Amino acid sequence: MGTSHAESLYQEQTYRPLTADNRAFRVGDVLTVQVFENSSATTSADTGTRRSNGLSAELSHRSGTVGQTGIGVSGSFDGGGRTQRTNRVLATLTVSVQEVLSNGDLRVAGEQLLTVNQEPQKVTLEGRVRPFDISDGNVVLSTRLADARISYVGEGDIAERNRRPWWRNLLDMMGL
Repeated sequence: MGTSHAESLYQEQTYRPLTADNRAFRVGDVLTVQVFENSSATTSADTGTRRSNGLSAELSHRSGTVGQTGIGVSGSFDGGGRTQRTNRVLATLTVSVQEVLSNGDLRVAGEQLLTVNQEPQKVTLEGRVRPFDISDGNVVLSTRLADARISYVGEGDIAERNRRPWWRNLLDMMGL
């Protein structure tokens, strides 16, 4: 006759007390991230240079000046430029816990694909979150993520129209 083995229904790694909240705390748990990112940058440069060089020579003999010559070189350059860029991303997506770090932080990652006017849009997010930054509703703001990497990429006619044509890049490289 064989021996019998008893197994417990309790599993420590998946146990959650009845009175516990719904916050993510282990690998595989999901978490909602509200992405509210605003960025803006402005750069400007003004350059002005002026140069003037002169050289003259005179050849004389006792009776007077035999010859004179002179060379003058001057140049000026004025240039400037301004760049201004403003970005705003608003999204809500659900990510999953990929790893629980030794300090208790959660490494999270996920992506969301949507189609707007027949153009695919993809939001990808990864980062590290402290458990106490997660609200009671299991939501965290993107501004509370450490080492955050958020990308928002669209494809289609609108995204294509925002790219510079290849021939314009070629002319820019040639300085035209």
